[in-house]
Amino acid sequence: MGDMANSSIEFHPKPQQQREAPHAGGFGCTLAELRSLMELRGAEALQKVQEAYGDVSGLCRRLKTSPTEGLANNANDLEKRRQIYGQNFIPPKQPKTFLQLVWEALQDVTLIILEVAAIVSLGLSFYAPPGEESEACGNVSAGAEDEGEAEAGWIEGAAILLSVTCVVLVTAFNDWSKERQFRGLQSRIEQEQRFSVIRDGQLLQVPVAALVVGDIAQVKYGDLLPADGVLIQGNDLKIDESSLTGESDHVRKSADKDPMLLSGTHVMEGSGRMVVTAVGVNSQTGIIFTLLGAGGEEEEKKDKKGKQQDGAMESSQTKAKKQDGAVAMEMQPLKSAEGGEMEEREKKKASVPKKEKSVLQGKLTKLAVQIGKAGLVMSAITVIILVLYFVIETFVVDGRVWLAECTPVYVQYFVKFFIIGVTVLVVAVPEGLPLAVTISLAYSVKKMMRDNNLVRHLDACETMGNATAICSDKTGTLTTNRMTVVQSYLGDTHYKEVPAPSTLTPKILDLLVHAISINSAYTTKILPPEKEGALPRQVGNKTECALLGFVLDLKRDFQPVREQIPEDKLYKVYTFNSVRKSMSTVIRMPDGGFRLFSKGASEILLKKCSNILNSHGELRGFRPRDRDDMVKKIIEPMACDGLRTICIAYRDFAAAQEPDWDNENEVVGDLTCIAVVGIEDPVRPEVPEAIRKCQRAGITVRMVTGDNINTARAIAAKCGIIQPGEDFLCLEGKEFNRRIRNEKGEIEQERLDKVWPKLRVLARSSPTDKHTLVKGIIDSNTGEQRQVVAVTGDGTNDGPALKKADVGFAMGIAGTDVAKEASDIILTDDNFTSIVKAVMWGRNVYDSISKFLQFQLTVNVVAVIVAFTGACITQDSPLKAVQMLWVNLIMDTFASLALATEPPTEALLLRKPYGRDKPLISRTMMKNILGHAVYQLTIIFTLLFVGELFFDIDSGRNAPLHSPPSEHYTIIFNTFVMMQLFNEINARKIHGERNVFHGIFSNPIFCTIVLGTFAIQIVIVQFGGKPFSCSPLSTEQWLWCLFVGVGELVWGQVIATIPTSQLKCLKEAGHGPGKDEMTDEELAEGEEEIDHAERELRRGQILWFRGLNRIQTQMEVVSTFKRSASFQGAVRRRSSVLSQLHDVTNLSTPTHAILSAANPTSAAGSDLGALCLATRWQCRDPDSGGSKGTRCERSGW
Repeated sequence: MGDMANSSIEFHPKPQQQREAPHAGGFGCTLAELRSLMELRGAEALQKVQEAYGDVSGLCRRLKTSPTEGLANNANDLEKRRQIYGQNFIPPKQPKTFLQLVWEALQDVTLIILEVAAIVSLGLSFYAPPGEESEACGNVSAGAEDEGEAEAGWIEGAAILLSVTCVVLVTAFNDWSKERQFRGLQSRIEQEQRFSVIRDGQLLQVPVAALVVGDIAQVKYGDLLPADGVLIQGNDLKIDESSLTGESDHVRKSADKDPMLLSGTHVMEGSGRMVVTAVGVNSQTGIIFTLLGAGGEEEEKKDKKGKQQDGAMESSQTKAKKQDGAVAMEMQPLKSAEGGEMEEREKKKASVPKKEKSVLQGKLTKLAVQIGKAGLVMSAITVIILVLYFVIETFVVDGRVWLAECTPVYVQYFVKFFIIGVTVLVVAVPEGLPLAVTISLAYSVKKMMRDNNLVRHLDACETMGNATAICSDKTGTLTTNRMTVVQSYLGDTHYKEVPAPSTLTPKILDLLVHAISINSAYTTKILPPEKEGALPRQVGNKTECALLGFVLDLKRDFQPVREQIPEDKLYKVYTFNSVRKSMSTVIRMPDGGFRLFSKGASEILLKKCSNILNSHGELRGFRPRDRDDMVKKIIEPMACDGLRTICIAYRDFAAAQEPDWDNENEVVGDLTCIAVVGIEDPVRPEVPEAIRKCQRAGITVRMVTGDNINTARAIAAKCGIIQPGEDFLCLEGKEFNRRIRNEKGEIEQERLDKVWPKLRVLARSSPTDKHTLVKGIIDSNTGEQRQVVAVTGDGTNDGPALKKADVGFAMGIAGTDVAKEASDIILTDDNFTSIVKAVMWGRNVYDSISKFLQFQLTVNVVAVIVAFTGACITQDSPLKAVQMLWVNLIMDTFASLALATEPPTEALLLRKPYGRDKPLISRTMMKNILGHAVYQLTIIFTLLFVGELFFDIDSGRNAPLHSPPSEHYTIIFNTFVMMQLFNEINARKIHGERNVFHGIFSNPIFCTIVLGTFAIQIVIVQFGGKPFSCSPLSTEQWLWCLFVGVGELVWGQVIATIPTSQLKCLKEAGHGPGKDEMTDEELAEGEEEIDHAERELRRGQILWFRGLNRIQTQMEVVSTFKRSASFQGAVRRRSSVLSQLHDVTNLSTPTHAILSAANPTSAAGSDLGALCLATRWQCRDPDSGGSKGTRCERSGW
């Protein structure tokens, strides 16, 4: 055996395996054997197990584990298993080093231009033209009075390089700390995931990373399997293996047909026990990860080949969405501890954003492109004017000849003009925007963790601020999820409290105890309280806990019954799922016959009952009329008290008549009702207030539940979701479907639009109904703006609805792994109030970005105009390159830190959501930006042209090259910075509030940055000297600068007095990509579009694009309609058409393409949509049935 183990290891030169002991540590299986076993499927695998080990028990013996007791909880044994078979951990990719991040930050185009200009400037400054010919070159080199000054010419170039270094280091440091935060978040998500294993006969929840080969793991509905294993015993187990095989059909697993369970697959139905046979890099998912280079040495090569696939953050200069695309991947839990999904999925998530681009990113990208274009134009004009002015003055007016020896002097001038042009561009391009967004989101995410929101996708936090509708589950979210039986109907009697055992017939009591104890998951238990006086602990499914609690209240115990009939003696189990809404278990009786116990939703199960037990425990007939009576007299009153009603029933089969167990409808029928119980799940005390806050904030809360409609209505009224006297709808799933479907059974958006605005409660709903409702609300065009929908879910089948919603919340405690996987935010306390906190944080992010924009755009406007006009009138920018870079640092990096970290306040919940179409820059903000710009420009131009008279100093205008810094220009620079500092305080309020100091001390970061900037400014002015082109100022001059700065606060009050409504001329800016301008399809191509937005900043071929696009897309559509049977051509060209389309949609007349995309899986439907968009066709999709339902009509260019 030892030799074999050794030889087999040679084929797998993995680090762990080389250390393996020759005899496999005394275990009867080698790692290689187990790996090869797990590569087999179905009958082949079963045959291999039987040949090599006899059966699964034989495999357990070889692995020194017990199928029922599990491993001994012995640290040495567990460690030994980890040494031999590996840990359940897939090593994550290496994070980027600080130097890599510095290198990425250096890739920014504007910085590269500056670096080149600075190096040219440096080179030229060391070249001194021969002295005697300086006359011939004109007065260009005059002013370099002494040699010291002439030699100081290199300082400007060096200072620019130094500033660039500063900007790069700050950017890289931000990226690095952000990366660390995300890694921390991932490890938190990993630690959250636990799995049930049996050790020493005890059921324990262990972190997924602690699983070892030989562990006996409990598998149940909703799990994401964290390791490979062989099934020992299973009940109705169905697995979704699509993450490994791509096949979407669920695979039925059983110990006697196909026992192989693979890591990364989802349990869709049933339960069972498996022995773990492969973990970490040796599991099927781990092997794929290793092939992809996530766990091996190939990683470095992989990195070099495709950096985009790395989850690490890109340079903050790369515009907002590109970043968030990377973030979206970063925020996925690294499946290291989960051994989870395949990396292909990760890559898809990284390259295509999870959903359409978030609202904020759409608006910001557009704004950044517009500002960038304007800056590019201004800087180009500045350079052209400066060069022309110089050439005309020197060679035309003064009539000089270009002499060869003067070339370096002239070139030096041209370089100076070029540097001025570039600094205008640097100040104009808002590269701080993505930084502000990231800082704001990262800060919020960190703080939201304290509010029990674990954010998995960064943009979800911001989208939540725009939420207009929340579709919430009832159980556990609005209620406490601590269930107890409070009413019951037993033996023809309705008990309003738990009956005394003596009042019940022994037969009924015995049947009831057996039905509850056996027909519930054996993992569900009631344990004694942890502390004195506390309530008993409920473990497992809460409804089943309530029933087991009822058994204990009847002074009986469920444990002896379970010991008498252990789980592996159960003959057949039909596990609970959302379609059945019931669970049934079959046991073999001593006489050879069978008994089936069933429990489920009362109105569903009662329809299958033909008998009921009377007060003596004898059968009596149960006709439809009796059932209607019971519904009216027992079930409806219970439901109106807000109770969930569960029916418990049984059926006996004689030994001779064994039924076909696969025919479930036949088996679970003709039942005898034992009891109906009413289970109370009290509303969480804090929920009504939270719902009131939501309603005040303009958010509609809807309850979507699988419960009875009366129960749901009663709970909704207690929560405040429905108010007496309001016009609202409470529907059952069946009625909802009847109202929204046409005669053919297809969903029609028009019908849905009549239902959802008034719908408040959807009861007895299936997960499909939930998805339909969410999709219908999102696709609706009835209101002024598109709805932004948040959804909560905990079950496996909630996955589609969670994915479709703008923000999906999964339950951290009750949620299944599948639900968590599909969600954006995990509620670690399952509490509705945490959702309200998420709304608050989301709105805060939005406001933080607006504050930053208000501040930055004021600086942008002023700096660009000053540099431009100053350069044109005085041939020199009043603000020098290095000073501009300092201003840029203040307004980009520091301001984004200061304004993006404002804590949220309750006041945020007093206004309506902004919605998708609300512009980022409101008219009030535009008034503030222009108002403050007017003040600042007036002051600066006054100082520029008459400042020397006012302060009685030498004028700094028209100074020759290399002249020493003037006091005049230093005062202008200092005043400019002071005004920005005080305007930063004004920028804290964006809704026209007067008190700009309100809550300023609750944000220490803001105070620190403002004071720190002020201190650095003093150092720069007093001691900056030549590098910063500053001359020290006197106290009086400083006081004047401060006085003008404080004037900003006074001027802010003046602006606040002007009513915005009077200023009709003001335009808003930063509109969201409107309904008629961008479609879901196009937004889904977010990544390309952002790259395109970046390219656009550097492109002048817009008209050419527009013409080309029209021709291209017209041809595309014509040819596509010719071969209307297939849209394949469209599929191939869509991405390029859409990435270029952004030009057309941005610059031509507004388009009118409304695309409620067809079902995403239907390539044909979505591509027809994309093409309609290109040619201004109007598309509506009346149902989600793919291309056949898509109607298009032409709506004009």
